[in-house]
Amino acid sequence: MQTTGKDLAIDLGQDRPGQIAKATEAIAKANINIDGYCDAADGVLHVTTSDPAATRRAIEGAGFKVREERDVVIADAQDRPGTVAKIFRQIADAEVNVEFSYSLASSRVVIGSKNFAKLKEALHAEMPTASRT
Repeated sequence: MQTTGKDLAIDLGQDRPGQIAKATEAIAKANINIDGYCDAADGVLHVTTSDPAATRRAIEGAGFKVREERDVVIADAQDRPGTVAKIFRQIADAEVNVEFSYSLASSRVVIGSKNFAKLKEALHAEMPTASRT
């Protein structure tokens, strides 16, 4: 099954600590659920939310700029091997170029940093005992 939604490409401005926090806090303060997001390396945060218009207002109210708002397809993908590959194969067979993609929120978040040790240390105290490594 598939639905459509909106992807907002948010310019995070200068690359410095706290920009993603500030943007996502603005969305949270507006009581909007973030369905999915992707922090692109070029200083752009892509988000899909439950209310794109209110998200734009919240983001702009926090001093950020929405670079682009685009229609996107949101495809259901079962949690099993090969599901995403099948989706991308259908797209490729239709000769459609994918400009970006990201998975929607679940109970886990992938976070990368050049300073992995400090990142791991920063989150270690917040992680449940069973998840610590």
